[in-house]
Amino acid sequence: MSPNRRGLRTAWSADVDETRPLPDYPRPQLVRPRWLSLNGVWEFAGAPGDTGGWVDDVGSPPADTPLPGRVVVPFPVESALSGVGAAWERMVYRRTFTVPPDWSGARVRLHFGAVDWAARVWLNGVPLGSHRGGYDAFSFDVTDHLTGREEELVVAVSDPTEAGGQPLGKQRRHPGGIFYTSASGIWQTVWLEPVPAAYVAGLTLTPDLGAGAVRVDVDAVGVDGPGVDGRGAAGAPVRVVIRGAGGRVVAEGTGSVGRPFDLGIPDARRWSPDDPFLYRVTAELLDGGAEADRVSGYVGMRSVEVVEAGGVPRLAVNGRPVFHLGPLDQGYWPDGVYTAPTDAALRYDLEVARALGFTCVRKHAKVEPARWYHWADRLGLLVWQDMPSPPHDRAPDAAARRRFDAELHALIDQLRPFPSVAVWVPFNEGWGQHDVARVAAAVAAADPTRLVSENSGSADERNTWFEAGGGHLADIHDYPGPAVPPADRGGRVAVLGEFGGIGLAVAGHSGPGAGAFSYEWADSPERLTDRYLGMLGRLEDLAVSDGLAAAVYTQATDVEGELNGLMTYDRAVLKVDADRVRAGHRRLHDAYRRAVG
Repeated sequence: MSPNRRGLRTAWSADVDETRPLPDYPRPQLVRPRWLSLNGVWEFAGAPGDTGGWVDDVGSPPADTPLPGRVVVPFPVESALSGVGAAWERMVYRRTFTVPPDWSGARVRLHFGAVDWAARVWLNGVPLGSHRGGYDAFSFDVTDHLTGREEELVVAVSDPTEAGGQPLGKQRRHPGGIFYTSASGIWQTVWLEPVPAAYVAGLTLTPDLGAGAVRVDVDAVGVDGPGVDGRGAAGAPVRVVIRGAGGRVVAEGTGSVGRPFDLGIPDARRWSPDDPFLYRVTAELLDGGAEADRVSGYVGMRSVEVVEAGGVPRLAVNGRPVFHLGPLDQGYWPDGVYTAPTDAALRYDLEVARALGFTCVRKHAKVEPARWYHWADRLGLLVWQDMPSPPHDRAPDAAARRRFDAELHALIDQLRPFPSVAVWVPFNEGWGQHDVARVAAAVAAADPTRLVSENSGSADERNTWFEAGGGHLADIHDYPGPAVPPADRGGRVAVLGEFGGIGLAVAGHSGPGAGAFSYEWADSPERLTDRYLGMLGRLEDLAVSDGLAAAVYTQATDVEGELNGLMTYDRAVLKVDADRVRAGHRRLHDAYRRAVG
């Protein structure tokens, strides 16, 4: 049984409607008005498997055969909110649905936000395909397999957790210390979407402040017949409109699918933590001069770069140095494990970070649903995005390395549209490290609009993991700290990827096994606040005098057996004095601006 069945819940648990959980539109950067959520109660069966029990071993399921259990999708099976509350290596999901009658004539796509880890999917007994990767979305065109009556959907999943070599972050079958409960199976929204025969499959909007323009890249399917691998539409016309405040059109133009083109935005209002302004964007795919498809999204006009200020390299947003100060955010929930109970819960941790005066958040060893990044975009928080690591206690073999690379580049492609994402962190403290210099260079090449910390925590000679001297950041961890990387940084920006970890137990708000781990302890909220403010004072000295440009405090919330959060695990108690912390952050940022201009 998962430890999360033993009672600790967030206040949002009461807001979960099992028949319609997480009903919010799941893809805020490629929006269409019509869709159907398949979240809710599914039939379920789980079975233990050996370490070789991959989903490929599951045969075709018998048609029209109910399963004995039930599960609430999209909560991982280990969670209380799933109704299962137990870990399974192999599991099967089943449900039926009916396509809305007004979708007649459309192509129908079936989307999965994320399934951990390997999945095979059948519709009405017909295999649709498979997918491996616990953090990226995937989809199928199901049109040709629909009956027009009640449709049967079956999903088989295998998740070996640490017994496999795939990226899994901090998930463990036997959690403890800094490792947490596994999150197996479907854990993000499952949904259906009608699309025309010719439709927009991708919309990438890249700001270019130097040119005062947005680079538009549209991928589409089906116009003028299929192309390579059934995809097509290269060269088909697409019309794009960009709107600013009050819906005013600030740019519009026509380009071609598969051929990036620029739209100028005169005197662009720049996205930043101080002003997270987003331009609304509409893209229309044209077929014979008529609109074939229309999608909407948004773009934040911003740049993230390294500049020299005060004689050392610094992190800059829109050409101005900004001190990146934020919490380490694990993204775990006592009731939902990997999945927040509601969209309000998903947003809450970011709202608290912003209200306290943080400028960034490090998403640690996990990837969130697209809506989390949407809220970071709207609230104005810079995101340091970790790649979830393979198991930390052994070197990855060749297959695990190939899998890591594939999932890493899928992550980059999936989060590319979100302006809040500022830094990629492919490795953490050497966990599953391999080919560090090559991986860092590949990430920088794949996305030159953002910065790279090649192996967070590895820039200090006291550490034993590999430091290749690549990427943009010299990144150490120091507990409780704070500290600054050594002076010989190879021209990279000095950052403190983790520090702090001051624990405080709050009776009635701790998870099972709580109290087992922290780096240092305080005995009251006042002493915790005092200790944190003392660290801020030291950070100010290091930022002004030693070139430190960023610091990430451990951590946003308690997590299972860790009690070193600014908030309790159930988010019911903020353990520090908000006014004093906010004032301390303001002093740090003001001092930094005075020092670096």
